[in-house]
Amino acid sequence: MINDIIADMLTKIRNANLAKHQIVQVPSTKMNTSIIQVLKDEGFIYQYQQVEKNPNKYIVISLKYHNITKKPIITALKRVSKPGLRIYATRKEIPKVLGGIGIAIISTSKGIMTDKQARQIGIGGEILCYIW
Repeated sequence: MINDIIADMLTKIRNANLAKHQIVQVPSTKMNTSIIQVLKDEGFIYQYQQVEKNPNKYIVISLKYHNITKKPIITALKRVSKPGLRIYATRKEIPKVLGGIGIAIISTSKGIMTDKQARQIGIGGEILCYIW
């Protein structure tokens, strides 16, 4: 039994990046799907596909690498809010990751979104992770 599915997903992506794998498979949940959709929208991954093999559901993610240097687009993933210690931020307290180079993924009342989108809408929420 995995208690923190988001940290598990981020660790699998981090390990696949370090091993230079093209695809990685993570458990399918609504939260994971929303976070992966944000990663796709922001250009950190190519695509993802949901796969159902009874009784399990998975998400297969295609990772993105630089064409010339073959280095991963995702440099680092950091889990911020954990089940034991939730981290919340108001609209004025939302952090900028590496001066705006990276993104913070935030769970708001309007859904999962980036820090830039949350600032534009003017809402805060739980800071799930930083990605750069």
